[in-house]
Amino acid sequence: MKGFYSVLGIVYMVTTSFYLSPKNENVKNENTNTKKIETAVEIKSEKSKNEMSSSEELYNSILFDTDHKLNFDVFSKAILGFNNLKKAGKLDVNAHLLTICDFSMSSNTKRLWVIDMDKKKVLFNSLVAHGKNTGEEFAMNFSNTESSYQSSLGFYVTDATYEGGNGYSLKLLGMDKGYNDAALQRAVVMHGADYVSEEFAATHKRIGRSWGCPAIPRDLTKPIINTIKGKNCLFIYYPDQNYLSSSEWLKEA
Repeated sequence: MKGFYSVLGIVYMVTTSFYLSPKNENVKNENTNTKKIETAVEIKSEKSKNEMSSSEELYNSILFDTDHKLNFDVFSKAILGFNNLKKAGKLDVNAHLLTICDFSMSSNTKRLWVIDMDKKKVLFNSLVAHGKNTGEEFAMNFSNTESSYQSSLGFYVTDATYEGGNGYSLKLLGMDKGYNDAALQRAVVMHGADYVSEEFAATHKRIGRSWGCPAIPRDLTKPIINTIKGKNCLFIYYPDQNYLSSSEWLKEA
């Protein structure tokens, strides 16, 4: 009889060794969930590092003019938005041109770049005007409102050309809701202007200002517009934290 109870004891110990109390089961689930979250964060972090590395590699391979070098942080944001626009089907799959206006810089400097990312080459580096109510030499205020005479931040997709009151012009489709999506109805377009020149800046201490359009020098109007027209990306940058944190095109996948 004593042997029988010994056998029962052994059977009990074996069968209960596979049982976890509810508390232990919860701890196990919590640990599993924590590991899943940590893994997801690690994957996202690794992806961000890879994207940053890719952006740095591209940036370092582009021959910028030493005196007019585009800021890397601005470039990386432009690349992120460019790639997101591509994924969303807003740009052609083979699109490789990126135009960047860095409105954190003085308007007296060449703060517009047209970059061919396939050839890793700056095609144009030019002066570009901001709106008359956006600021004097430096841009400060931005708007998406009609008759504000202010520039609008964000990503644009270039559209068709036309002959207007300012001559040869390029329509721009604003992609950032609430920031530049009223560009078409506001007639915010790219066009040439006599007041966008080094001569004008020398006389007035700054280049002239538009009614909100990214106006460029007369002699570069056709070359630039004919290069970037037809579903290419234009990014107008300014370190506005509200915009940078809310733009859907600047969100990591």
